[in-house]
Amino acid sequence: MNDRPTNDAGPWTRESFLAEAADWLADLVRDVPMDVTRKAVLDRVNRIHFETYAEDKGMHDLDLVVVRDCARAWRGLLHPRSERITGHETLRALVEAARGVPRDDLSPAFWAEVCHLVRGLEGRVRLHEGDSLEVPAGLSGREAALHRSGELDRLGTEVSGRIARYEDGLGPAAVERRGRRETRILEALGATSREWSDWRWHVRNVAVTSGQVGRLARLSDDERACIDRAAENRIPFGVTPYYASLFDEEPGGSRDRAVRAQVIPPADYLDALCCAAARGEHDFMQEADTSPIDLVTRRYAGIAILKPYNACPQICVYCQRNWEIDEVMAEGAAAAPDALSRAIEWLADHPAIHEVLVTGGDPLVLSNDRLKAVLDRLAAIPHVERIRIGSRTPVTLPMRITPALARLLGSYREPGRREVCLVTHVQHPYEVTPDLAAAVDRLRRRGIPVYNQLVFTFYVSRRFEAAALRRLLRRCGIDPYYTFNPKGKEETASYRVPIARLVQEQKEEARLLPGLARSDEPVFNVPGLGKNPLNAWQHRDMICITPDGARLYEFHPWEKKIGAQRTYVARDVPILDYLHRLEAIGEDVSEYRGIWYYF
Repeated sequence: MNDRPTNDAGPWTRESFLAEAADWLADLVRDVPMDVTRKAVLDRVNRIHFETYAEDKGMHDLDLVVVRDCARAWRGLLHPRSERITGHETLRALVEAARGVPRDDLSPAFWAEVCHLVRGLEGRVRLHEGDSLEVPAGLSGREAALHRSGELDRLGTEVSGRIARYEDGLGPAAVERRGRRETRILEALGATSREWSDWRWHVRNVAVTSGQVGRLARLSDDERACIDRAAENRIPFGVTPYYASLFDEEPGGSRDRAVRAQVIPPADYLDALCCAAARGEHDFMQEADTSPIDLVTRRYAGIAILKPYNACPQICVYCQRNWEIDEVMAEGAAAAPDALSRAIEWLADHPAIHEVLVTGGDPLVLSNDRLKAVLDRLAAIPHVERIRIGSRTPVTLPMRITPALARLLGSYREPGRREVCLVTHVQHPYEVTPDLAAAVDRLRRRGIPVYNQLVFTFYVSRRFEAAALRRLLRRCGIDPYYTFNPKGKEETASYRVPIARLVQEQKEEARLLPGLARSDEPVFNVPGLGKNPLNAWQHRDMICITPDGARLYEFHPWEKKIGAQRTYVARDVPILDYLHRLEAIGEDVSEYRGIWYYF
């Protein structure tokens, strides 16, 4: 069984599949109705699964799990219901390939997927041979413990070395580098270090054109062209002077790649967003359908979102609410007093809501007095037991977290009655600076816990890159909270990664950190419904592989087993395309070989 060509290096073609699935061809080429072929292939899948578990195949127990998982994936692909709800027939594509029917639409990414599924089902995958953490037979007690500890030392040392690949903003070299950048920005803007410490100065000097950004940091020709195009098409863009100081001096390096990608829109984003604007397709998360009153969004029973300010001092490219935001710090972004009053009254009239997330936009660009007016009214609602502030200012504008603001937020805490917390979005270790750490410390000293929501984009998806961030966040007093699979918006294609990579990261990298440093939950945000956990298969099914190699998943809503609600079919990123992108930036893709067997 193991002497067939494996084609690990590709190219992945129809011929690759015919070689991998030689034993399947008799079932696929028979001139019988498709349902007969379906039953034959399904019988083969079930038989292989059963026999592999029933007989001693000499496989490691954990490699048997790959067989089980691939069998489940095959069942999802073969089911007629999957074909009905996706409009794609994976089985028909395999039948036509076996019969020699030309299918130019079937990509290398498609063939890579089905070849790995055949390989995995037939037990030809060995992910657990080689280094072992098992205690050798005959050792027990202290001897066993010492052996195990030595193996864990070896593993832990390897993890630390992998994490050390990613420079953060707290090291002496980065601090010195950013100090020089700050000095140059101040000289360019004719400002003083005292003004640099004033968050209002940064807001007044947000760069919104390529010329303005070019005064703060060097741009590549492509970056400059993309910023110009965003301005021409009124696509929100802006960079604070502080965040621009986190850019490296020369564009195109790997250290600040994630930092630049946060704010400088790529060409494919602009292409798609301009088309989406024409088609009115901005509202990917269907917030209009979950807004019972202006300024409020509600997807869950116990929590609602209040949006008193609908802009930010800096725009993340893949922002969920880019359809609502016109420009950085737009005039009129603050909610009208009457509308805000009606929204808060609505919250007061719904006692099932016991937590309010104040977000936007970024509410912390409001003055302390205006923010206090909102929080006073929320705190006066008897059933609100938690006020959560959603803000990226600790990352983009840390000087906004003044002692006065920290005191204000802390004043609403009533132990046993009301909690106040802040949820931020630190995206990469290179964003973590002494200024951010100091801002978080000011909040924590006032009893305000700080949590992080990471978006697992391509730019933070390399081996141990997100793990490096989590470990660093804990040192700064920030608790990892959620890791989001990037939303499937058309314009953010270059930011998205396969679900399998996030699940792999959680198992193979985050799991190697202590519990408090990996306390976040991986989630997929279903439009109109909300978060779907990615940490268990029971929340979704893989039901199709499209001709271009994308997996289609059927996500089950959070309401499952609570109340009736529709499911949601989501299109993923082809794994082979993702691996090619990693290879293009110098990654050894053999280190990601297990990705095919996460579903």
